[in-house]
Amino acid sequence: MSSPDPQVRAARNLTDPSPENAPEEKRPRAPRNGGPVVAVTGAATGIGELLTAHLAASDAIKQVIAIDERRGEVSEATWHILDVRDPAIAEKLRGADVVVHLALDLDLETDPAARTAYNVRGTQTVLTAAAAVGVHRVVLCTSAMVYGALADNDVPLSEDAELRATAEATGVGDLLEIERLGRRAPRAHPGLNVTVVRPTVLVGGTDTALTRYFESPRLLVVAGSRPTWQFCHVEDLVTALEYAALEKIDGEFAVGCDGWLEQEEVEELSGVRRMELPSAVALGAAARLHRIGLTPSPAGDLAYTMHPWVVSVSRLHDVGWRPKWTNEEVLGALLEEVEGRHTLAGRRLGRKDATAAGAAGATVALLGAAAVVRRARKARRRI
Repeated sequence: MSSPDPQVRAARNLTDPSPENAPEEKRPRAPRNGGPVVAVTGAATGIGELLTAHLAASDAIKQVIAIDERRGEVSEATWHILDVRDPAIAEKLRGADVVVHLALDLDLETDPAARTAYNVRGTQTVLTAAAAVGVHRVVLCTSAMVYGALADNDVPLSEDAELRATAEATGVGDLLEIERLGRRAPRAHPGLNVTVVRPTVLVGGTDTALTRYFESPRLLVVAGSRPTWQFCHVEDLVTALEYAALEKIDGEFAVGCDGWLEQEEVEELSGVRRMELPSAVALGAAARLHRIGLTPSPAGDLAYTMHPWVVSVSRLHDVGWRPKWTNEEVLGALLEEVEGRHTLAGRRLGRKDATAAGAAGATVALLGAAAVVRRARKARRRI
């Protein structure tokens, strides 16, 4: 799933050179005789790039069509350069059997309205275009966050559990709308199959409110909460998406490590101590800090570090898929990845800021900053 910056998109070269004019190293391979033709959107970066490379190397795939706003590095794929919101994508999908739609913007720093416009419009366009040219399957990738993080959740949740998330966390409203579009599409376009893949806490070159949680000098724990952690390494997500593309599994299913870790296990494995705050203080501060623009994460993100939302991955197990990574291994990889980064209340700090702020004192400083701004606003209103 990509996170395209609008300014970067504007600067990209959107030309689409034909394969015969492409440099030798960029020419697509000759199609194989067997297997499906799979199109991947968001193919130049992130998970899309990993999946494109994985499918291009697979003997089970006849051809890979790669779609993005710039040409990626997988030379074996056939590249088409355009925005997924462009209706012209229909012609680029012609001949594909399956589309894996990964062109999503879930960047914490993106303007929420722009992010929603890109994600929802892009998904609508891909589903409509795929149906128009006879693609028989579209694979959407959302998140297990759509189940919602609630105190009364079963541990683990069944994959067919009710989706009880709200739009209060970063990007979750977009994901819920994408799933709604996916459910409606087969009714509007008979013959189109939509498969939905829901990864748990995704790790491996990702930047989310949940990975930033582990960049803090102390792990914030809300008093009385019951955090549980279930991770998904991007390598396991890629193989699960391959299963969907090869039609080994359909419908809606979760992907992640087997089992989960309790908060105490996370603290022991990471060596990072907790900082416990009352619920009213933590949620109130998070809401204020986001409202005044000091942090990118809304208060809704905090629920996913408070309440359980781990989910069974039995549907993948039933078709023979197994994760290569354990929760402990993914947590270790995440800690290596974020080493040297400093985040407080979802806000990245530079080295100088982090050194000056200290550990718990930095959170206090942020809370103090929010209070100062609040007092200043009240003073202005009185004038």
